[in-house]
Amino acid sequence: MAYWLMKSEPEELSIKDLARLKQARWDGVRNYQARNFLRSMAVGDQFFFYHSSCPEPGIAGIGQICTAAYPDPTALDPQSHYFDAKANDEKNPWSAIDVVHVETFTKVLGLGFLKQQTALAELPLVQKGSRLSVMPVTAQQWAAVLALR
Repeated sequence: MAYWLMKSEPEELSIKDLARLKQARWDGVRNYQARNFLRSMAVGDQFFFYHSSCPEPGIAGIGQICTAAYPDPTALDPQSHYFDAKANDEKNPWSAIDVVHVETFTKVLGLGFLKQQTALAELPLVQKGSRLSVMPVTAQQWAAVLALR
């Protein structure tokens, strides 16, 4: 099993939304490196659900991958703000994945707090200039974050 961190704006999909829905499609990733990470995920992999672009950014819970990556339908939808005019049914460069809720943390582990943790110094999230919406997490980093909740 591999571990990941995936960012979502709470207005789009929050950990509470995922808990209520039980399962949701993770779509709209429009960065090739982040897309490649999505494509390398396997059913059963787990991820930290990170709330981004909000008053309290941070890790809000845990989700699990429940499907292999598949073509992102939002790329083909002209009504979606993730629409890609160059994508079509035969050539859609973007991927989506389905996820399920595992756990909602009692408190959000804020970005500032995470940056203070020496065990997380190499976590891509806390690195300067790291803006990917999907990133790998090592087993040691995973355990360190779990110990903080």
